[in-house]
Amino acid sequence: MGLPISEMLSTEGKWFGRLGDAADSILSTRVRLARNLKGMRFPGRALEEELSGVIHRVENAAVAIPELEGRPLVQMAGLPVLQRQFLLERHLISYDLASNAGHCGLIFAADESVSVMINEEDHLRIQSLRSGFHLDECFAAASRLDEQLESSLEYAFSDDFGYLTACPTNVGTGLRASVLVHLPALVLTRKIKKVLAGVSQVGLAVRGFYGEGTDVLGNFFQISNQITLGEKESQALLNLERVVRQLLDYESKARDMLLKDAGRQIRDKVMRALGVFSHAYLLSTEEAIGLASAIRLGLTLEMPGLPPVEMINEILLCSQPAHLQLMAEHEMSSEERNAARAELIRERLSHHAAA
Repeated sequence: MGLPISEMLSTEGKWFGRLGDAADSILSTRVRLARNLKGMRFPGRALEEELSGVIHRVENAAVAIPELEGRPLVQMAGLPVLQRQFLLERHLISYDLASNAGHCGLIFAADESVSVMINEEDHLRIQSLRSGFHLDECFAAASRLDEQLESSLEYAFSDDFGYLTACPTNVGTGLRASVLVHLPALVLTRKIKKVLAGVSQVGLAVRGFYGEGTDVLGNFFQISNQITLGEKESQALLNLERVVRQLLDYESKARDMLLKDAGRQIRDKVMRALGVFSHAYLLSTEEAIGLASAIRLGLTLEMPGLPPVEMINEILLCSQPAHLQLMAEHEMSSEERNAARAELIRERLSHHAAA
């Protein structure tokens, strides 16, 4: 089946809009579990008929799961590039899956809070997403879905090593937990390089806005665990939470420093960003994310007159290239997208001002 575009555009990703702990500094939390089916070759080595068989088995297993019952299986083969880009923008699929038009699939809940990628690097990538900082809640949701699937599917598992995966770095728990954190003050005070080097030294990875293989945009950094072998899931989550809390503390101190040393300049930067957001007629993706980043900084400084963080999150989601084109129901040139993005942002902010 195809992608329910109209349904998804009308909900705008419920997980994205539900604010949680530390929502002013953390955009989202994600937990992924890598799993493979016993006795079957990993996707990179499997034949087409084997990959099709995996999709069929996972689809049948999903039917019995309440959150996925009645949900369509989205086949990547034949799905237009624009729609695959849309799923990437929703953080429902990885960059690799968006680039792969082969025998891959996706099943996701109506509110997009849990999903299963099929035949990416592994047979299954079970995912849970939440707004704000919710590692335990994300892990609980992913684990529940994992257990429900395992009741119908037998996983490749070793008593010595744990869950077997295509990439050795995922063997063991198969757990990848990540937090998309906003660190503008550390960037502005030029402390970010040192801080992120420290993150890497304690066994965590730093990636871009859309995860592995993507660039950092708008001072958003994805922080995730790397160790999956010989470490329990609870310990990995605890280590990640500890480091992210420390990052938030560093960011708070950097904000205090900015206010003390350059308070007027920072407030000017924020209000200029709001002015451009409110009146521009052309905005690129990168510029829009950068302006949203400045406004989010102002919100953490409790500056008056700014739109709420929920609206900024909504703008970040809806102003992405695939979203704009699917809302318009036609493909656009770069300049047309820049004009449509600016119009969308002006309208959203004007409605907020009128309210």
